[in-house]
Amino acid sequence: MRMDLGLRNRVAIVTGSSRGLGKATAVALAQEGARVVLNARTESSLQAAAEEIRSAGGTVEPIVADVTTESGCAQLVDGAIRAFGQVDILVNNAGGGSRARLASPDTEWSAAVDWMFWPSLRLSRMVAPGMRERRWGAIVMISSIYGREQGGSGSYQVAKSAQLSLSKTLARELAPDNVRVLSVAPGSILFPGGSWWRRQQEDPEAMARFVAQDMPLGRFGRAEEVGDVVAFLCSERASLVTGACIPVDGCQGRSLI
Repeated sequence: MRMDLGLRNRVAIVTGSSRGLGKATAVALAQEGARVVLNARTESSLQAAAEEIRSAGGTVEPIVADVTTESGCAQLVDGAIRAFGQVDILVNNAGGGSRARLASPDTEWSAAVDWMFWPSLRLSRMVAPGMRERRWGAIVMISSIYGREQGGSGSYQVAKSAQLSLSKTLARELAPDNVRVLSVAPGSILFPGGSWWRRQQEDPEAMARFVAQDMPLGRFGRAEEVGDVVAFLCSERASLVTGACIPVDGCQGRSLI
């Protein structure tokens, strides 16, 4: 039996939700009775995710939109309001791997910001007025342990760190209107088609060594383990939690805070 999180009929947007962490988060929210707006750029995979959630009894609305653009963000929020009347929860999950380093051209660094930072800011800006008016809302940034500490490529770490800073800034600004803003920092999560899955397929021995050396629980994380934490943080059960970054990493991270 699941804990009643008080999310029934809340409206949630989850970006990048056709697979992986986004899909797992959408599933967790739908299981709690939330009406979930799915989003991705590829219609076929988005529709497949929507049908899977519907078949389990969830209420979803898939919206194809490119949230790396301002017009795509507006398209997503407008579509959510047309479908369900309002937006109560926003999970900023859209993003991608970025490997820009010092010598990389500006365009590669800009791409990381376009994928991970700008959608988080723009979508938060678009949904916040309604949340403030209703005096209820939750915004969650899916960052990374490498937003909290050194690791990964330079551009990825910079963009993920920016999400953490944005989360704290917005949390302070929106708290007087009972709108909570948080971030989640996953560690290495394994799911079909994801980056760790691909690496495991390419070099299973190297990945076994990585798990032994860097994953204290002796395994990769599962997308569902992140999704369940996000659903809880969006809920009434976490009503005093705002401005915080919650690691979901099996103690992979080494940051003290």
